[in-house]
Amino acid sequence: MLPFSVFWRHHREQSSLWAGPFPQEPASLVDRRTAQLVLPLARTVREALMKRCFAPATLWVLFALFAAFAATLARAESPQQAPATPSLSTAQPAPPAPAPRVDLTPEIRGDLAMAHQQYLQAIDAYSQVPDKTAALWNKLGMAYHHLFAMDQARRDYQRALQLRPDYPEALNNLGAIYYAKKNYKKAIHYYEGALRFAPKSAPIYSNLGTAWFARGKVEPGIEAYRTAFALDPKVFQSGSALLVNEALPAHDRAQQDYCLAKLFAESGKNEEAIEYLRKALDEGFTDRRKILEDQTLASLRTTPEFAQLMTEQKVR
Repeated sequence: MLPFSVFWRHHREQSSLWAGPFPQEPASLVDRRTAQLVLPLARTVREALMKRCFAPATLWVLFALFAAFAATLARAESPQQAPATPSLSTAQPAPPAPAPRVDLTPEIRGDLAMAHQQYLQAIDAYSQVPDKTAALWNKLGMAYHHLFAMDQARRDYQRALQLRPDYPEALNNLGAIYYAKKNYKKAIHYYEGALRFAPKSAPIYSNLGTAWFARGKVEPGIEAYRTAFALDPKVFQSGSALLVNEALPAHDRAQQDYCLAKLFAESGKNEEAIEYLRKALDEGFTDRRKILEDQTLASLRTTPEFAQLMTEQKVR
């Protein structure tokens, strides 16, 4: 058993630990729970020491309990590792990669410029092609042709034919040059030459018919138009990207549209026939007797659209 003098000295040393006021309530949850367990025991021990009313065995038990709670307090006060939480990135998302640059060839850039009727830009682009083919010389000629630079266009068409003498598009376009110069005989020569290499080309037959009409040759003109129409009923509504289509002078256009009205009437396309007949009348076609007696227009004259058209013309 521990001598009382030793115990008393130990009591005096330990009693000074609790001489002051009890600490304030801890702020953290762990500290509050620990305080709820330790502080009542500390009060009990202090009261027992102050009153000196305890047995030695009881004192040892109290000190053992106090030591256990002190160890619990030490573990509670040791830093706990917080559970890992996913961190939020503050980095900005990477911008999308720029689209790869597509470098167009000079010929493609020229084709795009032609499609937008930017003929000077087309000439500049085509001129940058180092090894020019017959097709490229033809495109260059068409760009100059649209700018009414006929001499330069003719030279480029001839360069295309030097590389490829059987090039029907270049032959047709060269015929269009002579048509613009009102040399209709030479134009017909080149159109017919083009048809030898492209006998199924509706646009070239259309140009040939126009040249015959310009020379005042109605029958061969109608025949060429009829062939063009048989090959492609839409030939008079659209053109080719590689061909230059020519139009008649204003004083011959009425006769041309009248012939087209007959072609559409022959094929049973009354709506288109009425349209071209109206164009012919608006452009100065004055032979009303021919309209009323032409057997090609017999079926057209039975339609209400024809009667309405004739009524409109009378009002005028």
